[in-house]
Amino acid sequence: MRILIVEDEKPLTDAMTEILRQNHYQVDAVYHGSHGLEYARSNLYDLILLDIMLPGIDGLSVLKTLRKEHITTPVIILTAKSEVADIITGLDAGSDDYLAKPFSTGELLARIRALSRRSTSYNDEILSCGDLSFNKNTMELSCGADSLKLGLKESQLMELLLNNAGRIMPKDLLIEKIWGLDSNAEYNNIEVYISFLRQKMTFLGTRTQIRTIRGVGYQLEGKDA
Repeated sequence: MRILIVEDEKPLTDAMTEILRQNHYQVDAVYHGSHGLEYARSNLYDLILLDIMLPGIDGLSVLKTLRKEHITTPVIILTAKSEVADIITGLDAGSDDYLAKPFSTGELLARIRALSRRSTSYNDEILSCGDLSFNKNTMELSCGADSLKLGLKESQLMELLLNNAGRIMPKDLLIEKIWGLDSNAEYNNIEVYISFLRQKMTFLGTRTQIRTIRGVGYQLEGKDA
């Protein structure tokens, strides 16, 4: 399960990140509202922990924008406020749950487990583009009756491309999403995994293609059989 934390209090963010990673969750963290919106739009995450008070774009505005764009990733709102009116505002904006700071580690993990049990109602297990489909649970890439299993990085890259089919995905963004903000990964890392995916897509005989946009990045272009 991959979780996005959007919270400007760095000590709290660092603590949550460490706790979640110890509990075997994949975690990305950003500290600015506009960055949170950009990351959430990737549709790569199974859950978002979103603070209300953020620099740039506040959390409620981020949430409302996501819901208007039909991005239904489960969201837990984090806030120092605990009044009933604030809870109602967050729920009306489209949040799935609400945690008032300070909260315990046990409560945070319990809320995440509860939402993860419902996550399949928000995020389809099967992603598709043209004649190509990908099962997120089994990491199998399929075209017609043929299928093969992808590795972890291949799966993450394919999921990101499928969730953004038709959009140009810059190399820098792909590196951030898959390897993380603090990674030393370079463009050749992306190029290697794009090559792996293309080889497997050729093996499957799909007409869907990963186009190279020179000097920018890549674009998944769907074509039916």
